[in-house]
Amino acid sequence: MSNEAVIVDVVRTASGRGKPGGALSGVHPADLLAGVLSELVTRNGLDPALVDDVIGGCVSQVGEQGYNVTRTALLSAGFPDSVPGATIDRQCGSSQQAATFAAQGVMAGSYDIVIACGVESMSRVPLGSSLGTAQSPQNQQGGQSPQNQQGGQSPQNQQGGQSHQNQQSVQIPNPHGTLMRDRYPDGLVNQGVSAELMNQKWKLGRGELDAFAARSHRLAAAAAERGDFDGELRPTTLRDGRVVAADETIRPGTTLDSLAALPPAFRTDALAARFPKLDWHITAGNSSPLTDGASAALIMSAKRAAQLGLNPRARFHSFAVTGSDPLLMLTGVIPATRRILERSGLSIDDLDAYEVNEAFATVPLVWLRELGADPALLNPRGGAIALGHALGSSGTRLLGTLLNHLELTGGRWGLQTMCEGGGMANAAIIERL
Repeated sequence: MSNEAVIVDVVRTASGRGKPGGALSGVHPADLLAGVLSELVTRNGLDPALVDDVIGGCVSQVGEQGYNVTRTALLSAGFPDSVPGATIDRQCGSSQQAATFAAQGVMAGSYDIVIACGVESMSRVPLGSSLGTAQSPQNQQGGQSPQNQQGGQSPQNQQGGQSHQNQQSVQIPNPHGTLMRDRYPDGLVNQGVSAELMNQKWKLGRGELDAFAARSHRLAAAAAERGDFDGELRPTTLRDGRVVAADETIRPGTTLDSLAALPPAFRTDALAARFPKLDWHITAGNSSPLTDGASAALIMSAKRAAQLGLNPRARFHSFAVTGSDPLLMLTGVIPATRRILERSGLSIDDLDAYEVNEAFATVPLVWLRELGADPALLNPRGGAIALGHALGSSGTRLLGTLLNHLELTGGRWGLQTMCEGGGMANAAIIERL
């Protein structure tokens, strides 16, 4: 019989705008992650020497986020040098996959105590950095993501090196070899265009997308005002003494009128010729913003938690991961959810809350239609459109937000799922204890 993997605690930084001048842009990503690792063990009275492993997610593993940033961060946090660390990349779902690996390791008996975590400093290591050329933050519409060419996709549309931001010809390394090009001769596209293709397929209009984006900011602002995030937030003290303790990406004044004024973020003449039926509804406003942030979850066996006198807050119940069409790319949350419900023996009606990552408003709206889920239970504290999408950190960030919501509302079952670059998705179900 496998061990039960429980969640003892989850912490995160506030979200900073992922551009120069953002609230967290002056903090090295290893230091950002070190802060939440240190907070996690300190506030739980845990000797870090007892940690068997630290598994971290990060998408742009280059520069300041290179050379295994997770190991750098745990050493920076003062953990003994006997504690190992590994950094993984499953694109947007990297730290959700880290949590899955951590829990599975506990369940298999390989770990007693493990930390799953993630970090992304999109201000200091911009999109495209891992391909050798980065997107200029100045070209990304005030730090809002015209989103996020993560997923192994190049920061251009892979048709002649045209940038989606400035439409200037830029030649950058292509991560796809001959065999990949043979399989997809017309070329793949970035996530923004994938969202546009989904809008067309599911007949989502600009007004519906913008209304969902406004909802995200409204719910997040209300949750922040009530103090709902206080239990998961770890204030970050900057070198000048200022403290960042609130999410910088929430825009309480967001209105449908302000969103309607924003131009399409991904349309180019070349793409319009290739996809003549697209209406180009995706903007910076109904996409998740470029974000800096870090988060971490303390996971252990129920037996070890009892030995240490720690009270588990939830347990992992089920997991699923799936691939999907890499052209549509963002639809994987649908089969991943169906797979995990089948494996768990639960129905969508059994769940008390669901966190579906808001890479774009398109993704949760399509998910709602396909699953027949209750809109009131979807991202009830707002999602990544308001709370930010610090790529490598988002998985464990969603986990903490979901857990805290279940505790405050008395809910039992929670689902989180994330679309991922290249056409993949993760899903996990937790049970509040």
